[in-house]
Amino acid sequence: MKTIGVIGGMSWESTLEYYRIMNETVKRKMGGSHSAKMLVYSFDFDEVERLQHEGNWDELSEMMINAAHRLEKAGADFLVIATNTMHKLVDNMIQRITIPILHIVDVVGEEIVELGLKKVGLLGTKFTMEDGFYSNRLRENFGVEVFVPTNVERDVVHSVIYDELVKGIIKESSKKKFVEIVKNLELRGIQGIILGCTEIPLLINQRDVDIPVFDTTKLHAIAAVEFALNDD
Repeated sequence: MKTIGVIGGMSWESTLEYYRIMNETVKRKMGGSHSAKMLVYSFDFDEVERLQHEGNWDELSEMMINAAHRLEKAGADFLVIATNTMHKLVDNMIQRITIPILHIVDVVGEEIVELGLKKVGLLGTKFTMEDGFYSNRLRENFGVEVFVPTNVERDVVHSVIYDELVKGIIKESSKKKFVEIVKNLELRGIQGIILGCTEIPLLINQRDVDIPVFDTTKLHAIAAVEFALNDD
């Protein structure tokens, strides 16, 4: 089993889910008392959130590279970034590290293609929904067209993520807002919805909507275990 290096704490609420899913997946696949071999570097998310909203991606890039180096030196065989938004910095990171990064968008893209879908909606932070790194990779590498909510709806999604979900606050009123946003995207022709922030599955899941839901946290964590157990 390869050792998984997890860059987490963005937020710890979703990193906890990664840890749980990875260990449950190893147990299911290997049986007995097996659990995942992993190293976790966990940020103080308050620092990360501040820099994100200041637009200081250069400093964030250096922080991520430093975290990657620490995990690499500690013995990680590959990296998992336990957040969608910070995949914005992957291109910078891979130039400075020697171990691979399991990209969350590629994991999601493979799942979308497997279901034969061509048009999907994307919920996430405004950085994820608006900066293009996510939708461009899906379009260019998988031929998937990505739709995002309206400006007002993007503000709602972003606010719920940072003001509630990263703090472990789950509100029924916010769930209703998210479900309504998904329904509005359905009217625009989407065939599935990406929960493109690793905290969103804490709020809504497949039971709440009629179209296929792509839970990025679960998909990424399971893919990490499969990669760790692969002999190649």
